Amino acid sequence: MSHRSTQSKPKRRIGKDNLWGWIFTGPFAVIFILFLVIPLVYAFYMSLFTYTQISGTYFSGFANYIRVVKDSVFATGLLRVILYTAVMVPIQLGLALGLALLLDSFKKKFASFSRVVIFLPYAIPAVIGALMWGFMYSKLMGPFTTLFSLFGLQAPDFLSAGGIFGSLVNVVTWQWTGYYMIILYSALQSIPSELYESARIDGANEAKIALHIKVPMVSGSMIMCTIFSLIGTLQFFTEPTILRNQAPTVIPAEYTPNMYAQALAFGYNQTNYSATVSFSLGLIVVIFSIIFMRLTRRSNGLGD
Repeated sequence: MSHRSTQSKPKRRIGKDNLWGWIFTGPFAVIFILFLVIPLVYAFYMSLFTYTQISGTYFSGFANYIRVVKDSVFATGLLRVILYTAVMVPIQLGLALGLALLLDSFKKKFASFSRVVIFLPYAIPAVIGALMWGFMYSKLMGPFTTLFSLFGLQAPDFLSAGGIFGSLVNVVTWQWTGYYMIILYSALQSIPSELYESARIDGANEAKIALHIKVPMVSGSMIMCTIFSLIGTLQFFTEPTILRNQAPTVIPAEYTPNMYAQALAFGYNQTNYSATVSFSLGLIVVIFSIIFMRLTRRSNGLGD
């Protein structure tokens, strides 16, 4: 009797723990299904159809995906965001890592104030941030125009064809560097202080400690930040859309794949092809992320 009773208690305990696990994860699962899985399935379903004014909506299979492969507008926008990715990701993560290392060496009271100041741009909504920078870039009333005029100089045209790339890089870097800095700074705080003490005893200075101890120890967080930055840049949308109001000839409606999908859906009434473009971009983002994770795992000697 006693043996059976001792066996039944762990089973009941496990069952109760599983129940509480489902209760806590249930709300997230419901939101995940409603706002991610179902929209993805619906977008894929819509991408298999084509609408014309003559024939109406009809099933076209993967014809829209073949069209995407041959679409020069989509290819141009994709190459453009890949170029932005190649420039913005290293700048953002390099600044974030440098600031995190700098703050980690400060005293606590000064570091707390600095963290808030650096993180503040991320707390500002992206739309408001883009509007603010659009005002600052303005040649008519922007502060840069006033500042340069004080020295008798002409302010550069930040919203020209030659300046828009750097202007958008600046806006996004300003917006997201603080977010990645917080992640890396938190990772630095988890490193045992005994490692630093041992390194100092061995004669290592602060630069060597940062290069040979701190940076390798936060490599996992760096990989996570890189994936976040890759995904965000490949889905570039908010900032060019807002600045397009001031530079419509420089930033066309098809400037990025996401903007192209919006133009197709709401400007050209091609909802089905817009869904195809969106789903194709999602697949490309997933492929890029998987390739990057595999490359980083192999470089770290983790294998498959």
